[in-house]
Amino acid sequence: ELKNGALLREAEAQFEALVTTDQNLKYQQNLAGRAIAMLVLPTNDWPVLRRNGDLIATKVAALKPGDYVELELS
Repeated sequence: ELKNGALLREAEAQFEALVTTDQNLKYQQNLAGRAIAMLVLPTNDWPVLRRNGDLIATKVAALKPGDYVELELS
């Protein structure tokens, strides 16, 4: 039921990080001052994500509050 900014506020209250494939997030939301870290994946293609699982896990572990990282995968 939550959309846009309300969804981010709710996620921020419950989680330290958000992993998403929404590459338009930075254009749709004001991300300044957010406490939640965000990792943006370039695809939701499962074989690609599975093949890069170690890299994704490493990036998630390195996130700091407020980070916004767009990951490039091969």
